[in-house]
Amino acid sequence: MAGHLPEDEAQGRGFDRGLLRRLFTLALPYRGYAGGALLVLFLESAAQLAGPLLTGAAIDLVFTPKGEAAGGAAFVARLLASLGVPVSGPRALDAIAGLYLLSVLANFGLMFLMVEWTSRMGQGVMYDLRTRIFGHLQRSDVALYDKTPVGRLMTRLTTDVDALNELFTSGFVSLLGDLAVLFGIVAVLYALDPTLATITLAVLVPMALVTNWFRKGARDTYRKVRVRIAKVNSFLQEHLSGIAVVQLFRREQPARTAFREVNDDHRQANLESIFYYAVFYPALDFLSAVGMAAILWWGGGEVIRGTMTIGAVVTFLQYSKRFYRPLMDLSEKYNILQAAMASSERIFELLDESPKVAAPPSPRPVPRPLRGEIDFDAVRFSYAPGEDVLKGVSFRAAPGETIALVGATGSGKSTIVNLLLRFYDVTGGAVRVDGHDVRAFTPTEFRDGFGIVLQDTFLFTGTIAENVAFFDPAMPRETIERACRDVGLGPLLERLPDGLDTRLTERGGGLSVGEKQLVSFARALARDPRILILDEATSSVDPETEAVIERAVDRLLSGRTSVVVAHRLSTIVRADRILVLSHGEVRESGTHAELLAKGGLYARLYALQLKDREAAA
Repeated sequence: MAGHLPEDEAQGRGFDRGLLRRLFTLALPYRGYAGGALLVLFLESAAQLAGPLLTGAAIDLVFTPKGEAAGGAAFVARLLASLGVPVSGPRALDAIAGLYLLSVLANFGLMFLMVEWTSRMGQGVMYDLRTRIFGHLQRSDVALYDKTPVGRLMTRLTTDVDALNELFTSGFVSLLGDLAVLFGIVAVLYALDPTLATITLAVLVPMALVTNWFRKGARDTYRKVRVRIAKVNSFLQEHLSGIAVVQLFRREQPARTAFREVNDDHRQANLESIFYYAVFYPALDFLSAVGMAAILWWGGGEVIRGTMTIGAVVTFLQYSKRFYRPLMDLSEKYNILQAAMASSERIFELLDESPKVAAPPSPRPVPRPLRGEIDFDAVRFSYAPGEDVLKGVSFRAAPGETIALVGATGSGKSTIVNLLLRFYDVTGGAVRVDGHDVRAFTPTEFRDGFGIVLQDTFLFTGTIAENVAFFDPAMPRETIERACRDVGLGPLLERLPDGLDTRLTERGGGLSVGEKQLVSFARALARDPRILILDEATSSVDPETEAVIERAVDRLLSGRTSVVVAHRLSTIVRADRILVLSHGEVRESGTHAELLAKGGLYARLYALQLKDREAAA
């Protein structure tokens, strides 16, 4: 059972200007939406400032008029006078109520535009980024998938990208809006009454201390949550993909136990985060209540002394309520920024990982068609430094020749295939095709001349025809039908009501192991490759299906260079040459008859398999 994954997730570097710059380059294609959202934001902030001012003016001008208006009421009075409306009485109340309603409607319309445009920008960035990450993963070395759990890569495409969406939608623009509202309120408060404004802002010091405590704690716990969710995704991907094996060995209970541990780690990280939120928001509510109580105490005294109007106190109370809320939101926005920084660090770390197997600066055009000559010249290779898997392997395959690779597990057979397909590059010597070093070609163009059937067959959701063509709409239907017929799929297609158009579920659900292997074989042959690779292609099929494949191979290998890797030695007895590998070296080479006559390693392996078959019979 898989245990806990290592703690190797990127932890984030806090605020990083370089990362922030790279983040906002993602939004450049949507700068129109961003610019419009910023303009609307400042207009919306201004609309928010109108409400308390109008409320206070209504109290001072209409409900409790006392001589000449002052402060905010005076500003509203001048506005009413410019509109030809009396500054007191029912008409003044109607006008103020109308202006208030207008500000609310304006705020609604502006908020709609801001949410619409920021969401379009965020969704666009998410679409572009996910497309970019997926394209990068398509181009990445096979080595990346050997060292990185697929679940973790899925987290980059899902959870981490979602964190950036929050930044571009509810994060950055809202942060600017909160700042605009705060500065606007401060300016209005000091214009109305500097003393009371100072009292209102006095709670900022303890708020800043609480906010700083929350920011640091929430940031650390948020990073823990990100690491834990990546582990949950990796665990789920691994165990759901291997559910048949889990059930076969009756490991459901240990799997549940292991998942409880991974899931509990995620829960504990979230509980830590909840603690900070549970303390932070009540603390800010308490401090804001203290601030409003101070306004009531001081402002009420000023009203009693006749130096301030009731409307002015009400205005201060409303502004203070609107002032403290953005302060709470700013901390949340900061956490969104921190989350985006941590996620972007992991995303850009993935995107910055350059393929080690890449096209040279001036790639050589791939010969079309390939003749199929293969030459391994003193090839050495190691997956890890100092641990050679191949130790000076040399052999040559002439065009149209069938080369079989046999040997114990770990002898280097699949590594030879990986090097031939240039999934990895040699650490010594050279691999040549048609006389050219494979490192001189662009990998994707070079592989186009190969057909391959692997031991682990992978079929995609879609029809049988689509899987054979590998979703290439340009492949003629006749080519698909011929490939299926040549590998012996005819009887299966006749039994299926929709034939080639039968839809397959994930991983070829609905077909037997042997049938899926035949579809994979047809996929390789439909490309009419000059070099055909069969990597344990018959190890998972029944003898009857194996016989069908062998008949197809006998007909179709003619004129093609083929490399056959097989544990079943009976499948390669007709190979032109058999290479016997042991500990990364070619120990024997020859035909089936020649190797049996030598009485060496191949002869012993063949005798052991023959004895096993006789015992099974």
